[in-house]
Amino acid sequence: MDKRVADLRKEYTLHGLSEADAHPNPFQQFKIWFDQAIAAQLPEPNAMTLATATPDGKPSARMVLLKGYDERGFVFYTNYDSHKGQQLRENPWGAIAFWWVQLERQVRIEGRVEQVSAAESDAYFQSRPQESQLGAWVSPQSQIIESREVLEQRLAQLKKEYENKQVPRPPYWGGFRVIPSAIEFWQGRPSRLHDRLLYRLLEDGSWIIQRLSP
Repeated sequence: MDKRVADLRKEYTLHGLSEADAHPNPFQQFKIWFDQAIAAQLPEPNAMTLATATPDGKPSARMVLLKGYDERGFVFYTNYDSHKGQQLRENPWGAIAFWWVQLERQVRIEGRVEQVSAAESDAYFQSRPQESQLGAWVSPQSQIIESREVLEQRLAQLKKEYENKQVPRPPYWGGFRVIPSAIEFWQGRPSRLHDRLLYRLLEDGSWIIQRLSP
């Protein structure tokens, strides 16, 4: 074992998280923490790990960007034919995790995943910079390609084709929404006795808060 890795450790001392201070609504609690991450000027506070799995349980994970959230769930956008898109069509359950290291905080979210409406995907796509829009057309995401030059040549071609024109959304590109059944807020504490509050969705649509041992 690499001793340099084994000796890496940090003492967490910034904040605590008590049941009395936690908002009873997990989406409001997320908003409080997310707004604080933005105010702290963290790099890409909307970056999150997305975990998916095949129908037989083989997992995979990658970083994606949160692009919207409300009480319906947490939304990100991708190519539906990508590796993650294929897995979510076959096994529509996922987990996302935010790690805000400067605030010593983590949020974990688990739940069912569904595609957002075409109207929502269209609206977000049109809000993107044109080069990002063209990139969605250029990239056969997750597929093997011959070289980077293939992508660059295709991008140059599309730039000419859509100069001074609106770029339509590709039919294979759009949003997914993670609909939570559990949301955990983790706050680092001294001696590794971290605060962990789990919000769990009940059958009647209400949420309960349970403290987990660190």
